[in-house]
Amino acid sequence: MILTITTTRAPATDLGYLLHKHPDKLQTFAVAAGEAHVFYPEATSERCTAALLLEVDPVGLVRGRKGPNELGEYVNDRPYAASSLLAVAIKEAFRTALTGRCDARPALAAEPIPLAVNVPALRCRGGTALAHRVFAPLGWTVDTQSHPLTPRDWGDSPYLSLRLAGELRLADALNHLYVLLPVLDDAKHYWVSTEEVDTQ
Repeated sequence: MILTITTTRAPATDLGYLLHKHPDKLQTFAVAAGEAHVFYPEATSERCTAALLLEVDPVGLVRGRKGPNELGEYVNDRPYAASSLLAVAIKEAFRTALTGRCDARPALAAEPIPLAVNVPALRCRGGTALAHRVFAPLGWTVDTQSHPLTPRDWGDSPYLSLRLAGELRLADALNHLYVLLPVLDDAKHYWVSTEEVDTQ
């Protein structure tokens, strides 16, 4: 699963300072679900795009877990569709940026900048209407495209492409994604025990 963040605020490569990730380097982070990679497919003074690619290990997610093992735990959408697992990767890869701290460019960190966020495959059980309802009040222009299962018989799938555009602080944008991706996913990425069910 992949997430991209683009800015056109010149010099756009200052996005690297805000994210604490150098545009010329690939960085890899170990996360519970697998590995997260941060890289820049585009880095010019006019336009800069940072990408967060999460490689999920579906077998690793269930290895050593107590409780019933079912086929659905091994064969599922987790490696391909953005979900709560991506929110965890955002926290690990952009921990300092989430706090809004940037010692090299403190004024820039406090400034709203033009941002475009793209999540090509997002699990969203509420469909396009839910995505609009949660992101639009936060200052985003929301563009979604649902992915039908088949054109005639099955209707829309629970997956969509999400594009957000707006002028926000980068820290606010990251926090919106960190909090709302699990809301849209509406499914926990870990096994729910009987004790947890009883407390709900």
